[in-house]
Amino acid sequence: MCLSTAVRADNPDEVLMEYVQSLSIDGDSITLVDLMGEKKVIRGNLTFADLTGAVLKIDCK
Repeated sequence: MCLSTAVRADNPDEVLMEYVQSLSIDGDSITLVDLMGEKKVIRGNLTFADLTGAVLKIDCK
């Protein structure tokens, strides 16, 4: 199983969500879903996804 950590693109030390199992993008809204099914909607753009390194970088608005 591959779970990722979503962080801010401009500040990678700021974690937006851990254990992200899926994400969906609709315009400038990104919905993250973690392993427990908790959802978090973030306005911004996905700027980087390292699937083997388990990191997602999001440019938040």
